[in-house]
Amino acid sequence: MSLKLRPQIGGMSPYSPGKPVEEVRRELGLERIVKLASNENPLGPSPKAVAALQAAAAEAHLYPDAAAHDLKAALADRAGVSADRIMVGNGSDELIHYLGLALLQGPETRLLIGDPTFVRYAASGQLADSRIDRVPLTSDWRHDVGAMASALTADTRLVYIANPNNPTGTIVTREEIDLLVKALPAGCLLVLDEAYFEFAEGSADYPNGLDLVQGDLPVCVLRTFSKAFGLAGLRVGWGVAPADLVDAVNRIREPFNVNHLAQRAALAALSDSEHLHQTVKVNADGLAGVWSLAESVGLSVIDSRANFACIDLGRPAEPVFQALLRRGVITRSGHVLGMPNHLRVSIGTPAEMEVFAAEFRAVWQSL
Repeated sequence: MSLKLRPQIGGMSPYSPGKPVEEVRRELGLERIVKLASNENPLGPSPKAVAALQAAAAEAHLYPDAAAHDLKAALADRAGVSADRIMVGNGSDELIHYLGLALLQGPETRLLIGDPTFVRYAASGQLADSRIDRVPLTSDWRHDVGAMASALTADTRLVYIANPNNPTGTIVTREEIDLLVKALPAGCLLVLDEAYFEFAEGSADYPNGLDLVQGDLPVCVLRTFSKAFGLAGLRVGWGVAPADLVDAVNRIREPFNVNHLAQRAALAALSDSEHLHQTVKVNADGLAGVWSLAESVGLSVIDSRANFACIDLGRPAEPVFQALLRRGVITRSGHVLGMPNHLRVSIGTPAEMEVFAAEFRAVWQSL
């Protein structure tokens, strides 16, 4: 059977996630496996979120609140905006998809992104058959905001800045964001994807994107419950955007797109400041440990403000990734991230990071 698929689909690639623990166990027959590949919260979800899930499980036969009223109200209060400016999604990935549907349409519209950055931005442009303008990162792996401003055209409709950036962890300052906002052409939206906001917000030079959405600027901020809040398995993303854009997203989104259990768990997670504080502390200590490890063997690390670190190996990372995998440590090889000489390591628990350090030293000395 030959189906006539949309031609642009052939140019798209399925998302490449980190290897699941069970897959590695099946393939290699290992018992001890440490997964440091997917930027997950090693502490798991808040106990309050777990309790909310347990309570909500008995209501799983009911459709969720399609408007996510309670969750949106809590997020609006947190962001300091009215609820009509809040959108929620099945992960922020879904909101990225909807923004592409709302703003991109054919080759006469353009999407502007850094390179490398989160792969789902480009996917939204590919699906819309729009032109994708990619601006290489600087030599220190930061967004080249000046070059991005120069790359804007009258046809640019979407600009994405992941802040901190994935896969590098580097940040963009408020001064740089202001420069880009001033350069936006009419009808263009700047999206600040702050999936790793909670890990970076203690940095003096890191801006809070919500400060830019208080007025009428063409700016959208995306955040998620998948990282610092530990709810990656439930898929809850949210965003703050101009009210007319939120209305458009509500018109095109799937009904009941954030399930009942996810809504209740996200609400509970918002109330657990202690769990969030502990998560951020464990992450900061883990990042410092990776820096120390890298320096001890003569390597450098990209200045990450996220919950992962990229070690510059100075040579292809794939052999190191594979060797660590055989030892039961799952990381991410930079060759799938546009950084072939880097190994990306998600921050785990202190015990997991000790295992990584020992195994990395053994691998590095043997290659």
